[in-house]
Amino acid sequence: MASSSVMNNHNRLSIAMERTGQWVFSQEIPTDVLIEVGEANFSLHKFMLVAKSNHIRKLIVESKEPDLTRIDLSGIPGGPEIFEKAAKFCYGVNFEITVHNVAALRCAAEYLQMTDKYCDNNLAGRTEDFLSQVALSSLSGAIVVLKSCEDLLPMAEDLKIVQRCVEVASSKACNEANFPSRSPPNWWTEELSILDIEVFGRIISGMRKRGAKALIVASALITYAERSLRDLVRDHSGNGANSSDLVESDVRIRQKEILESIVALLPSEKAAFPINFLCCLLRSAIFLKASDNCKNELEKRISIILEHVTVDDLLVLSFTYDGERLFDLDSVRRILAGFVEKEKNMAVFNAGDFREVCSTAMHRVAKTVDAYLGEIATYTELSISKFNGIANLVPKGARKVDDDLYRAIDIYLKAHPNLDEIEREKVCSVMDALKLSYEARVHASQNKRLPVQIVLHALYYDQLKLRSGVEDRNMQEAVTTKSQLQTDVSLVRENEALRSELVRMKLYISDLQKSAPGGITGTSSKSVPKKPRFFSSMSKTLGKLNPFKHGSKDTSNIDDGVDINKPRRRRFSIS
Repeated sequence: MASSSVMNNHNRLSIAMERTGQWVFSQEIPTDVLIEVGEANFSLHKFMLVAKSNHIRKLIVESKEPDLTRIDLSGIPGGPEIFEKAAKFCYGVNFEITVHNVAALRCAAEYLQMTDKYCDNNLAGRTEDFLSQVALSSLSGAIVVLKSCEDLLPMAEDLKIVQRCVEVASSKACNEANFPSRSPPNWWTEELSILDIEVFGRIISGMRKRGAKALIVASALITYAERSLRDLVRDHSGNGANSSDLVESDVRIRQKEILESIVALLPSEKAAFPINFLCCLLRSAIFLKASDNCKNELEKRISIILEHVTVDDLLVLSFTYDGERLFDLDSVRRILAGFVEKEKNMAVFNAGDFREVCSTAMHRVAKTVDAYLGEIATYTELSISKFNGIANLVPKGARKVDDDLYRAIDIYLKAHPNLDEIEREKVCSVMDALKLSYEARVHASQNKRLPVQIVLHALYYDQLKLRSGVEDRNMQEAVTTKSQLQTDVSLVRENEALRSELVRMKLYISDLQKSAPGGITGTSSKSVPKKPRFFSSMSKTLGKLNPFKHGSKDTSNIDDGVDINKPRRRRFSIS
């Protein structure tokens, strides 16, 4: 590639020198000076050059040599090709001034001091006329001149050529955005995208000063990013970035500078850009190791409009360009945390309880996050802490049912078969088994990958549902049922304790009757009647605590085989 460029330059120099020789020798006067411009040599006449160029006149006059025959002008802007045209101008030979060479000719005229002050109708005046009357009369012309100025700095800047072009381009771009003159309407964004990022940024700033809307500026920025960062933002290929170690090549360093400049140009209106574009920029920022300020700005913008995010958008952030490895998921966590914080602040502002009532946007994001977890759960490098960290960021009230989260957990357990019981319980801790639908509970009850505790919860809940004949209605019913279960378990334990105490007391009285002489009667010793009084007192106490609705409070005649009435919820074992 480099050798081809050198050959092309050499061919152009040869052709230029050949053409110059043809019109110089046609003067039939021997040349008396050799002008060196880089590798090119031009045999010319001093008097023809001095007539138009004050710079060449000074070199000849101020030379210590009595007869100067060689002059080095390698510093002339535009190189040999532009000097050839300047020399033609000195000789009165016609040549064409175009939007592509007018900036270089203007700079060369300044370098050679070919101004109207030195000679009327000189090259500087001719190029100025072309600039104002032709080149800067259209947006396309101004952009082409700006592009040519990239190799003419700082002289083009000193001559105000760049500034004039920027002002014209800003004004005409605004006009085209509001009143398109041709199709497609956004053709002007493609025109701007050929410019260097620094000049492009100046045009965008000029458009803002002229009142350009955020969506217009966003359109230009999107087009520029897709063109200048094509392999990262548009093609999503990474352009050979599949290797594990990224070499900081000149191309990547330049792309990093462009990306940071684009982010700095983003308008303050947060919703001006589609979220998938912002996600692509953020992945590029992570890949190119952009500054923290750059990444933080993109994360904030994404979190503000996160309700529009799709699973694919989140996956864009999460994987390398080859799709084989997970990126650091900290960006996803920060984005989700920022969105949840925004929702909390809005709930407080609206005097609501964020824990109980979540917005439609929060419900939508919760569903998307659960589906996203299901996609990344298959990757073995995903740790439990990172998986749970993302899942726990979603408020409990944002999930009407936990079916999508259960699916993600099941996929994770399947992809990580070597987890022990404690680790599997930790994975499942982000899910509420009582918020699963009937189909999900049936699946969970037969899922051997789940911890035993989760399976028992699912079975127990289904048993209560069947006994009560109540179908799934909403999350509040599930929470109420769970609270009732805890109350019933406590009640059963108290009942069992009371029954054991009654049986023990019955055996105690029976033993006293057998051991006392003549039995326990009303005419026995004074100490004997105290026992019934003790038992009677105990009976009264137990009677007050007796939870049975239809049982007798008189427990003095209870036998071992007596069937004590139990409350409606009698069995709590899993059959």
